[in-house]
Amino acid sequence: MSEPFLKALTEAAAEPLPRRGFLLTTLAAGFAAAANPVMAQAVITSAEGLTAAEVKVPSLGVEIPAYVAMPATGGPFPTVLVVQEIFGVHEHIRDVCRRFAKLGYYAIAPELYARQGDVSKYTDIPKLFAEVVSKVPDAQVASDLDASVAFAKASGKADTTRLAAIGFCWGGRQTWLYAAHNPALKAAAALYGPLGGTPDLLKPKNPIDLADTIKVPVIGLYGGQDSGIPQVQVDALRDKLKSGTSGSEINVYPNSGHAFFADYRPSYRKADADDAWIKIQAWFKSHGAI
Repeated sequence: MSEPFLKALTEAAAEPLPRRGFLLTTLAAGFAAAANPVMAQAVITSAEGLTAAEVKVPSLGVEIPAYVAMPATGGPFPTVLVVQEIFGVHEHIRDVCRRFAKLGYYAIAPELYARQGDVSKYTDIPKLFAEVVSKVPDAQVASDLDASVAFAKASGKADTTRLAAIGFCWGGRQTWLYAAHNPALKAAAALYGPLGGTPDLLKPKNPIDLADTIKVPVIGLYGGQDSGIPQVQVDALRDKLKSGTSGSEINVYPNSGHAFFADYRPSYRKADADDAWIKIQAWFKSHGAI
């Protein structure tokens, strides 16, 4: 770990957070309560032909729950970190893992709120954000993702020299940050995550701040009608990426809003989600993450 990373992690751990000592030990079943109503269009990917299970990932002195999916035979497989949206590792994120496993990947999605709270029971998104999500240090997330890569490698089933990452919403932001943190990534995909904001102790940098330093090729996918991510920020990110050497790419779907890939939500836009999925696969393949 670099000295700045260790310093940030130490400072974050010293911050007096609510529910200090809490640890989520298992993943919740189904969809998060705050995601209701779940739309009938929700994609359900079968686990047939796969090994798919909950695991425990050692990280920073504790074990955090995670979901793993991979082909049932063969390996080692290219590896993809699936970084959760605001609702944690609920059924949609597990399904994304299975989709990648069907493509031949070892996919792992760690529960990155495990120390801060159980978001699966919240019905109110603002309360969920205020009481849990806003308390999660970026440095802790990076460390937990590092630990997930180490866990995957130790399994003997994951080829972490072919490592990719994908994140949605809250996880889209974290994917940009992790691309800056871990240059060993072959490629990454960030879908509609926040790009700016006021820095603080737990979140000292935003994707826009780091864009020109990133070495990993990241494909960013955003909705032109997303009121939470202003197009001026998307344009600023694109311009700053041009000053760097990552070769990252920004795509905007003009008629989509936030969470256009989330098939279980009313925000889902199938044509754009399908196009994004094709682009992500091609991006990973073209950069050696397959």
